[in-house]
Amino acid sequence: MARLNLLEETRFEKLPVTVYSNEHVASKKVARRIADLIIRKQKNNEKTVLGLATGATPISVYQELVRLHREEGLSFKQVITFNLDEYYPMKPASAQSYVSFMKQHLFDHIDIDMNDVHIPDGTLALKDIPAFCLEYERQITALGGIDLQILGIGRTGHIGFNEPGSAPNSGTRLVTLDDLTRRDASRDFGGKANVPTKAITMGIGTIFKAREVILMAWNTKKASIIKKAVEGDISSDVPATYLQLSDQVEFILDEDAASELTRFNTPWLVKDCTWDDQMIKKAVIWLAGTVKKPVLKLTEEDYNNHGMAQLATQKGPVYHINIDIFSKLQHTITGWPGGKGNADDSQRPERAMPDKKRVIIFSPHPDDDVISMGGTFIRLVDQGHEVHVAYQTSGNTAVWDDDALRFVEFVKDFSQTLDLDTSKLDAVYDDMRTFLEGKQPNEVDTREIQTVKGLIRKGEAISGARFAGLSDDHIHFMNLPFYEVGKIKRSADLEDDICMTMDLLQQIKPHQVFAAGDFADPHGTHKRCFDIILHALKRLQKTEKWTQDCWLWMYRGAWHEFETYEIEMAVPLSPQEVEKKRFAIFKHQSQKDRPVFPGDDSREFWVRAEERTRETAKAYDRLGLAEYEAMEAFVRYKF
Repeated sequence: MARLNLLEETRFEKLPVTVYSNEHVASKKVARRIADLIIRKQKNNEKTVLGLATGATPISVYQELVRLHREEGLSFKQVITFNLDEYYPMKPASAQSYVSFMKQHLFDHIDIDMNDVHIPDGTLALKDIPAFCLEYERQITALGGIDLQILGIGRTGHIGFNEPGSAPNSGTRLVTLDDLTRRDASRDFGGKANVPTKAITMGIGTIFKAREVILMAWNTKKASIIKKAVEGDISSDVPATYLQLSDQVEFILDEDAASELTRFNTPWLVKDCTWDDQMIKKAVIWLAGTVKKPVLKLTEEDYNNHGMAQLATQKGPVYHINIDIFSKLQHTITGWPGGKGNADDSQRPERAMPDKKRVIIFSPHPDDDVISMGGTFIRLVDQGHEVHVAYQTSGNTAVWDDDALRFVEFVKDFSQTLDLDTSKLDAVYDDMRTFLEGKQPNEVDTREIQTVKGLIRKGEAISGARFAGLSDDHIHFMNLPFYEVGKIKRSADLEDDICMTMDLLQQIKPHQVFAAGDFADPHGTHKRCFDIILHALKRLQKTEKWTQDCWLWMYRGAWHEFETYEIEMAVPLSPQEVEKKRFAIFKHQSQKDRPVFPGDDSREFWVRAEERTRETAKAYDRLGLAEYEAMEAFVRYKF
């Protein structure tokens, strides 16, 4: 019976999928399977042939394999490896090469014979690549093929570097990289312009020959492409769909990467559900969008025809369900994001008291505050709350080199105009120019250049916060250490950052904390900044009484927006407020027109912000609620 239920639940999935709670649990399971394979073949005095992948996805697997080697004696002396791909051109010693990646994360820490390691050669002359690719295939075949192939998946649906348009029988070859793939790699190369346009990759046909294939994916960034790969039709537009043709493939996902699969996203379509309040809200909003009706116009027939008959039977009549959901949506809307003093707050998202609250807005970068919640920021100040803003990082990596020079040139000219001694400044300026003229892709700036870029963003942040109505003593620049260290070492320790955040929270003792919950930020800064706040608050909760009255609200906007069913507070903005928010964003001149790291959204930040808040308002309007110009959305974090 359990097997029949599982088959029904996964009936939209066209290949086997295993979902774990998080990537660390999943990675340990994959590493254990690799280790068991190696041990089993060693007992038979056989070599294990592994196909390996690079990128963020397999790092935890490699860490666990290193641990198994060091602590449990797992030997790699009888292991032969073939990597999927390598950028072209690429020198093996380059920081961005997959040779460097594999040594850093695996090979330098285990007892593998480097003569048994095979990685495509990014230094070959173009004329020599076809022969190299044929030899790569011949070596795999001569060893009896790959025993276990590890894969990640790109947001284009590529496996290896088999981009859209690749053939299912393709072999190892030179390919041209998709623009999205190059944008995703831009952080490692110091900008998309520095990312190679080509790569050497194993083909899909080569991957198919492996006796076992495991494709891994973590976090919500991969959720949409995973749904296409698992539930979509086989198409060259999404090369990973070709894996549906193999009987040897398994997708291993964490819950976030699996979140858009039917059994998780719309489970009422495949099974009976436990209808809690959040599930009902999500289902009814989904139904309204599917049949294109306002919530109050949904009928029993709509429910029955779209997998929601169980809900109608258990919680009906459906009109009562509609009214309840409409009311819940209505009660998320408030013009008083800090709460309305001496008002009935039983149906409001925020408490009425205290009438005037202490508020701290944490902004990961110097512009996230006004981009994501600028209208709410201004309204909180206008309504008399004691508002503070804390800029967690300097944001100095996101300033163009020529802007840094321009600002120093201004200071030089200004000083000369006043007949001030500029000899020291001249020397610093000359050193900056010399460094920047020879700067390599992704090379860390000198301390002086970092300082200048940080000061540029600091000045813009002060201007934006002043425009929102803050006095200078309520503007805090934290310059969290992880951001500076992280440019060199991504696994920076966060202890100092947490302690600094605890100190600021202790100083203000806020009733409200606003923090960026937009983890789609492609550089990971938002997630790390949020984790620091969370750790700080949880530690303070053990000893500080004021934390019992402190609510943590998450905002989004620069990269992604909350789903309508998730929203717990929606702050409507008038056309005038939208314009004022836009002017606050304009204070960040270094990010205007063409930011250094735009992600995969080509729109300017102010355009993204306006269109996303306008779309939130339209979503409420389509559900039958009042029509507003724009809405900023928030979700309360529950400890």
